Amino acid sequence: MDRRQFVASVAALPFLQQRPRSNPPLRVASMDWALAETMIALGHDPIAIVAAADWNRYVVEPPLPRGVADLGLHPEINFELLATLAPDLILTSPFVQDLEPVLQRIAPVQRISIFEKSAVPLAQPREVTRVLGDSLGRTDAARSLLATADQAFDGYRQRVRALHPLPVLLVNFIDARHVRVYGGAGLYQNVLDRIGITNAWTRETNYWGYSTVGIETLATDTDLRLIAFEPVPPDAQSTLARSPLWSHLPFVRAGHVSVLPSVLMFGAIPSALRFARLLVGHLERLSR
Repeated sequence: MDRRQFVASVAALPFLQQRPRSNPPLRVASMDWALAETMIALGHDPIAIVAAADWNRYVVEPPLPRGVADLGLHPEINFELLATLAPDLILTSPFVQDLEPVLQRIAPVQRISIFEKSAVPLAQPREVTRVLGDSLGRTDAARSLLATADQAFDGYRQRVRALHPLPVLLVNFIDARHVRVYGGAGLYQNVLDRIGITNAWTRETNYWGYSTVGIETLATDTDLRLIAFEPVPPDAQSTLARSPLWSHLPFVRAGHVSVLPSVLMFGAIPSALRFARLLVGHLERLSR
């Protein structure tokens, strides 16, 4: 049976939704990494997630528990495996809502928005934590996670005050000539606002809080530090080393270029905490 035949057969089997539900804890599959990382932080491990093979490259923290099934990439979700796992609940986000008609034939689906613009830093990641806590019967754990996060962010803010850091440019290298630069209302900007670091990128970004630009666009008279996130394409590193344009950018000439481990840009509270810890720790090491 090929994938198309399977999808058609699932659509014809409404009894899959009518089977008796297991007792808590719910068996939950997540179609979104931000929801999965929040589940794990709440102490409720998912039984399956999308693209589990890439977790350690792009998410990293919290560690993915052993035994979590890999459902594959979004364009080629393994619906057969998901149905075999018999989840009690499937979590989705607006990123993957096109999958919901098929997913609803396997188990109830709960869609949770990961990103919403807000004047309050990290408002939506906090709401994600609360909603998941209620849905999973982990309300107390959600409150505890948010309280711990607030305490951590307050601590990072105090440490930043003592550093007086330069404004930062946050980028991912696409290739040797183009970067994705972050600002706007994205997770990274939310964290910068929460811990008191100035973002040097004040130009327009898309709805998600980033722009794709040529490296020449990064040129500015402002004294700043460029922070690039891994992975940096190997060919980009070698090409930049030979690039007169790159070598003449003011922050490059000043030696103000750093590389941080990957942080999930579409993450929730766990990714926000990871970013704050990595960034502040790095800036402290530079100041010594």
